[in-house]
Amino acid sequence: MGPPALLRCNVRVSVSILSELGITGGCTTGSGCWSEKLTDDFSAPGQRAVTEDRQEQPEWLVRELLRQNRRRHSITLGDEAQMRRHYHITDSTRRLCSLKIDETISLDNLQKLKLAFEEFETGGLRSIDAKSFGRIVKRCLGLPKTSNAQIQGLFKKIDYSGQGQISWGEFCTHMLQEYKEKQETTRRSKQVAFTLPASTKALHHGIPIVNIHSTHDGSIITVREDGVVCSWSPELKPLKTKHMFDPANRKSKWASDFTLMTEFNKLMIGTGDREIQLYELSTLEPYCQINALDTVPLTLDYATLDPDKCCIVYGDMDGCVTIILISTVGDTLRLWNKLPKIENIPNIAMDNAVLSPNVTFVRWKVHQDWVTQAKYFHSFQAVVSSSNEESSSLVIDAEQQLSEIREACYEGKTKKVQLSWTPQLRASCDQTAFTICKGVKTFDLCQEHSLLITGGMDKLIRMWNPHFSRKPTGILKGHSAPIVYLSIFSEDSQIFSVSIDRIVKIWDIQDQCCVFTADPKASRIHGDISACSYSSAMKSFYIAADCMAVLSLKISPKLHSRLTVSHNETVMCCGYSEEFRQVVSCTEGSIVKVWDFDTGRQVFEFGGTHDLSAITCMAFDPNGRRLVTGGRDGCLKIWNFNNGQCLKTLQKDGECHEVCDCIFVQVHRTFYVMSVGRDRKIDIYPDIPEGLHHIQRPQPSWQDDLKSGHKEDILCVAQCPPSLLATSSYNGEIIVWNVVSGRIQCRFVSPLLAEHQNVEGLDTSVPSIIFLKNSKLQQFSSATALLSSGAMGCINLWNVLSGRQCVGTFKASRFQQKITKLAKTDKDTMLYAADQIGYIYVYNMEKFAPGQRSPRAENFWRAHTSRITGLQIVDNDQVVLTSSTDYTVRLWSAHGEFIGTFGQSESWRVHISSSWKHPAVPYEVLIDPLSMPDTEILNVKSRLSVAIDPDKTGAHRGELKSETNSKLRLPPTSVSDTDIKGD
Repeated sequence: MGPPALLRCNVRVSVSILSELGITGGCTTGSGCWSEKLTDDFSAPGQRAVTEDRQEQPEWLVRELLRQNRRRHSITLGDEAQMRRHYHITDSTRRLCSLKIDETISLDNLQKLKLAFEEFETGGLRSIDAKSFGRIVKRCLGLPKTSNAQIQGLFKKIDYSGQGQISWGEFCTHMLQEYKEKQETTRRSKQVAFTLPASTKALHHGIPIVNIHSTHDGSIITVREDGVVCSWSPELKPLKTKHMFDPANRKSKWASDFTLMTEFNKLMIGTGDREIQLYELSTLEPYCQINALDTVPLTLDYATLDPDKCCIVYGDMDGCVTIILISTVGDTLRLWNKLPKIENIPNIAMDNAVLSPNVTFVRWKVHQDWVTQAKYFHSFQAVVSSSNEESSSLVIDAEQQLSEIREACYEGKTKKVQLSWTPQLRASCDQTAFTICKGVKTFDLCQEHSLLITGGMDKLIRMWNPHFSRKPTGILKGHSAPIVYLSIFSEDSQIFSVSIDRIVKIWDIQDQCCVFTADPKASRIHGDISACSYSSAMKSFYIAADCMAVLSLKISPKLHSRLTVSHNETVMCCGYSEEFRQVVSCTEGSIVKVWDFDTGRQVFEFGGTHDLSAITCMAFDPNGRRLVTGGRDGCLKIWNFNNGQCLKTLQKDGECHEVCDCIFVQVHRTFYVMSVGRDRKIDIYPDIPEGLHHIQRPQPSWQDDLKSGHKEDILCVAQCPPSLLATSSYNGEIIVWNVVSGRIQCRFVSPLLAEHQNVEGLDTSVPSIIFLKNSKLQQFSSATALLSSGAMGCINLWNVLSGRQCVGTFKASRFQQKITKLAKTDKDTMLYAADQIGYIYVYNMEKFAPGQRSPRAENFWRAHTSRITGLQIVDNDQVVLTSSTDYTVRLWSAHGEFIGTFGQSESWRVHISSSWKHPAVPYEVLIDPLSMPDTEILNVKSRLSVAIDPDKTGAHRGELKSETNSKLRLPPTSVSDTDIKGD
């Protein structure tokens, strides 16, 4: 049975089960029709739309019903009206939020769409409406069964300004921008970085270091040209230094290169006197040397072939590559160690060494210029060498001939000893030669990726298939100076490169793009680079120039397997778009993520929104199609958050200060964006979606704002339609404005309870304010009240219109912690308050009577382990949305039941409680000390200050100051109605 047939079968089964449950009736007309709101009238209204919705029963519903999962269902299966409402919400979401139309468009389909748009232009229409768009999409894309809701969702994403029409240019802009941001998201997911600036250790000798190697324990070994060996700790603390060449000997000697024989604890140095010297690595005492080489070994390499067999490879100034294969290495070296000494080191001439049955020697003429690098790769069983000559820039010697040499060495077969130093010429069939412009200075080879990379004077990094030398598979451009070092880090599929101008880059192999650059100004590395080495064990890059420097990779902390985060950094704010049923969250690192409200899955992501400075606040336009964000860089930006397109930048002239809060405000028929922040003024920008200028300046400030406005940083702004606006500041002052006239209506100063009067360093800032308009509010003739967060976890209630005074104060936080966010239900009945240690409290404001004792919380629970930065009530779905500095964005039922964390591996369904995490709670909340039940043993005064990690972001001042002074009673993670009655 194929997929279509299986789907039809599933639909029939689901309809049959629903029929048995008695919920197939469903209305087709009237305000109660569950499909009426969904269907856009592209083709046919009414009954046809209902039929279409029923034919597309959501697969999750079929699975739930077939599974007969009776665990924690939030509805009664026989409740017909409730079940229809569930269908309405989730089926709508499935089609709108799982939209993949734009991902299925081919080039041919795109050309058909273009012609269709041009037909409308020929008829005099430069843009088309939703109905026409639906018809041409179904026709041109060959998707006749695509639901109208899906097409409507795509249309709304493109028509961000809500004009009801889109043009071909707008369609293309949306597609290109979305594709660009998805590529950027993929690149960002692979983002790596070095910790800058580099840790450095000054070198005062002025003599170049010839090479850098790391030992198995992480120590770093360097050798200078004058033969001085230095051992360093991974953090570049000098451990041991020794001059290997006898300083009393007047004959000058210099080191050309060195390598380590870690298996035999030996240090091997090539010298300008045509020697290969071996020293004990632990003591740096001389062990033995091979002298009388024909030429100077310019570049030296060592590789272990088997437990007691090794290969020594070096390249020289004649363009030759010499290979020395040694079997029974330990016995051979001990034999050489007992030979007569020359200059205090046991010595054997190369002509004598090759006569040993355990040694095989071969010298090949490979290049016509000096060998710049020569290495043996055991995984390929091949020797690779390079030079600055173009015709044979890089040569890979064939594996077969090397195998024959090893067999002759290891199996004791009769071998032809080279009695002279005349190099052998290689046949073209025995090697693979690469011709590269200006030659090769450095290279690396990786078997896992079957990748060869080369770099040199032409500043390009070429990527090759090592078995095909005609054409590179890719070219990485970005360096502006010759490349002196390359290394492949196969574990993370990355390439490290260094150019002579001290620029270090990290490249992604798969995407063939640069993911990080460290320039000299940032790394603070000075002088000419003489050696580089990457230590995979230490995740660090070591560079020798005028100083020894180490660039350490930034390693993301590994979370506990049971921890789930929505972002990799602090979440500064979040919000809900009812238009698309999506959640948007913004971070300290200027990343914006768009989530599917009904499943918790990530839909889209874009970043770099405020030049990598933190996003501090956000708001949606009245249609829910555009997003405005404010940042620490002092500007506001308006986005089409479905494709990451920046539509407009709102910015003041001159110096810009951090924006702390922003809102959309309607005055008469005009909409404005208002922002407040560290400049202590209210900035007002007319909302002009189709404005010609990308950068928009604010209107002149109100005169009352200039003369009598706030004297401290403004932290929050709130509106009460039609004409009231309130702002609150760091010093506890609240000003209520008339937005029509720009005049100050009244001003308040946050009061202090008697017990808080003499508390030193008390935080009086007001980070959150909210208006309430409810005719049932007691003692409020105007039914308009203002609530504000006060000191020590209090909430103050103000009479704005009549009396203009504080009519009540109550303690909202049982921990006496600052209330950071306030939110209310649509009917202004229930108040939700969130504090800076992650608790949420729910109050019924209709029960609040000024002058009486503090109202009892209807419910409270621990939502996060640190400051809550976002709080919103979604009334239609009876859920609560929260975000926190603990990197998470979460969804809760109105009663505090844990639905899930956005970004978790399992999807949820908002209206199916069996898909929720409840009765589980977030793991980090469960194990946090402040979530422990109230116990005398645990009730220690100092526990709060020890357990709480004060806010790391510093985004808002005045947080955990003196609010840890009183004895605390710890509530459980969440509280039921029974618990509250018994309190």
